[in-house]
Amino acid sequence: MPSLHWIGKEKVINHHQQVPFRVLNHEYGFDEERGTDREYVSGSGNKIIHGDNLEALKSLLPEFEGRVKCIYIDPPYNTGNEGWMYNDNVNDPRILKWLHVAVGKEGEDLSRHDKWLCMMYPRLKLLHKLLAAEGSIFVSIDDNEQGNLRLLMDEIFGPGNFINNIIWQKKYSPQNDARYFSDMHDFIICYAKNKTKWSRNLTPRKAEQDNRYKNPDNDPRGRWKSSDLSVKTYSAATDYPITTPTGRVVSPPAGYCWRVSKTKFEEMVQENRVWFGKDGSNVPSIKRFLSDVQQGTVPVTLWLREEVGDNQEAKQELKKIFHDSAMPFETPKPPRLIERILAVATDPGDIVLDSFAGSGTTAHAVINMNRSGGDRKFILVEMEDYADTVTAERAKRVIQGYGTKEQNGACKGGFDYYTLGERLFDENEQLNERAGASAIRQYIWYSETRSLFIEPEGGNKYYLGKYQLTAYYFFYEAESLTTLDTDFLYSINIPAEQFIIYADNCLLTNEFMNRNHITFKKIPRDIARF
Repeated sequence: MPSLHWIGKEKVINHHQQVPFRVLNHEYGFDEERGTDREYVSGSGNKIIHGDNLEALKSLLPEFEGRVKCIYIDPPYNTGNEGWMYNDNVNDPRILKWLHVAVGKEGEDLSRHDKWLCMMYPRLKLLHKLLAAEGSIFVSIDDNEQGNLRLLMDEIFGPGNFINNIIWQKKYSPQNDARYFSDMHDFIICYAKNKTKWSRNLTPRKAEQDNRYKNPDNDPRGRWKSSDLSVKTYSAATDYPITTPTGRVVSPPAGYCWRVSKTKFEEMVQENRVWFGKDGSNVPSIKRFLSDVQQGTVPVTLWLREEVGDNQEAKQELKKIFHDSAMPFETPKPPRLIERILAVATDPGDIVLDSFAGSGTTAHAVINMNRSGGDRKFILVEMEDYADTVTAERAKRVIQGYGTKEQNGACKGGFDYYTLGERLFDENEQLNERAGASAIRQYIWYSETRSLFIEPEGGNKYYLGKYQLTAYYFFYEAESLTTLDTDFLYSINIPAEQFIIYADNCLLTNEFMNRNHITFKKIPRDIARF
C-alpha cells in the first residue's frame, strides 16, 4: 500500500494524544420560543462551539466518542488565497503557533503542503475516534490537496474503508481568464469507519422519473410504465408464440426469448400485468407499477448543480438570510449539497458533526431536514471570531424563518453555544479545580470506561457509576487530601464484583484490597491522559 511521508509527520502522528483536554463553557441557549438566553440550556442536543477545532474535538470525546453517525468537513483547500473571511491560508499566525508547539521551531519552515498535512492529521485522528462504527465521513477538497488527502485518509481510516470520490459541480459558467483549465468541480471524498457495517440510503426519486409512469387503462393500482417482455439471453423453454386479444400471433424477435415462462405469462395476463396496447394487438409488454418501484435511487458519484446547488446559489442564500449584508465567503456550500450527504448517510435521530463550520451550512441543512421530522442533531465547531455573529446567527435565523417561501417560516429547534474553557490539568499536571467537579468526574469515567457519563442520583457523592460489574469512585476534594481507608469503605452501599477507587492516599493493605477486589488509583498520578 502506498504511504504518505512529509516533513513533520513523525511529530504529529501522536499529537492528538498531547492536545490538552478542555471543558466546554456554556455561553447561552437558543430556541424558537425563548430566543437567546444566557441562563438557559436548550436541551436540544445541538451544539455550536467557538474555539480551535483540535481542542474542541478532544473535549467532545467523553460525550461523543463512537456516537457521531456522519461527519462533513470543508477544511481549508490550501490555495494560498487570503482574501475572504474563511481562512484558507496555512501561514495564519494561529496555525504557525500550533505548528511550533506540535512540530517545533522548524514548523515555520515547512512547505505549505507539509503544513497542511501536519494540520489535518491530528484532526482526522480525533474525527475517526468520534465516528460511530457504522458512520461515514465526507470531506470537501479541490485539486490542491485531493491526492494528499486520499493517502492521508487511507492511513487513518484504512484503504478498505474508502467508499467513493464524488464530483460536485460547483459552478455554472467557465472562467474565460483561466490560464489552463477552468475548474468547474470540487471533490467530496467519502470513507466509512467500517465499510462492512456502513450502509447508504437511497436518494429521493426525481420528479421526471415518476412522470414517466402513466395510467392509460385506469388501473386501480395506479400509474405504471411498460417494460420489454423479451430478453436477449436465449432459452428455448421461454420461446413460445403469444396470441394477442385481437387474435394476432407474435413471437420474440430473432435470437430473443420471453422473460417469463408460458405459465407465468398466463398468470400475469389474469392479474392484468401485461399490456397489449390500446387496441389489444401490440407486442405484449410488462406493466411496472410506480407503487412497486424502489422508493429512491442508488446514489451516483456525479452531483450536478441543478440537483444540489452551486457556490452562487450558496452566496445568494446567505444574502437572503443576512438581508443582503456583505458576506465575505467566496465559495460557501449550498444547503442542498449537505442535505444530499445527510440523505445518503444519516437517519432521523443521528448526530452530524462539522468541525470546519464556516458560515454554518451544515446546521442549516440539518434544520431544513428536521422540518419534515426526524430530529437529527448537529455539532459545529468554528475557530474564527464570526462563530457567534455568522455561524450561530445563521442557525438562529433559519430556525426563526427568514422570510422566504422555500423555508415556510419558523420551525421548532434550538442549540447551545459554547466556548473552550479551562484545561483539566494545569501546567504541573495537577487537576485544575477551576475546570469544575462535573467535568472532572465526566473525564475520569470516560478514561476508565470509554462510555457516556450520566451523573448518578443519590448515594455516595463520590460514586461515579457501575460499568461491567465494576463500581467506580472518585474520592476527591479540592481543598483537602483524601484517604482511602475503612471509614470510606463503610460509606459504599452499591454492591459490585470489583471496585476502582481514586483518592490522594490509601491506608488499606494490598492483601486486603486483593481479597476484596479493590483497586486504588492515586490522584492525579494514575489518571489516564487521552
